Amino acid sequence: MSVIGYARVSTSDQDLEIQQIALKAAGCEHIRSEKRSGTTATGRDELRIVLDMLRSGDVLMVTRIDRLARSIGDLQDIVRALKAKGASLKATEQPIDTSTAAGKAFLDMLGVFAEFETNLRKERQLEGIAKAKAAGVYKGRPVSIDAGQVRHEG
Repeated sequence: MSVIGYARVSTSDQDLEIQQIALKAAGCEHIRSEKRSGTTATGRDELRIVLDMLRSGDVLMVTRIDRLARSIGDLQDIVRALKAKGASLKATEQPIDTSTAAGKAFLDMLGVFAEFETNLRKERQLEGIAKAKAAGVYKGRPVSIDAGQVRHEG
């Protein structure tokens, strides 16, 4: 049985070190890390590598469930992939252990709240943009290419 750690932060200015230390202390033999958004599993190469590494009896260890996924659909897909391999999921900071019924139930609840938090953040962002547009402050992204050049080349 191997314990494989996965650490993730969303932006390049965030630090992975705290997660890596916690995963090492939890007995992870291998730790893969990446700086990518957790709102989708798409494009997360290190996560894909970890999932490919896991074998029957292995454990995927994260510090918190929101480090693994912020979408309940992605979280369920990951858990199904682990189950198909005979592996399980555990978290260092939360009572999650997919090898137990209580751990599975708690995982599902936390997954719902992680997705809810992401959706709230999106709503607040859209409200802020609408307010800025109404005040004439938000103009969108600066023009990166001249419109005349686009017409000429088209």
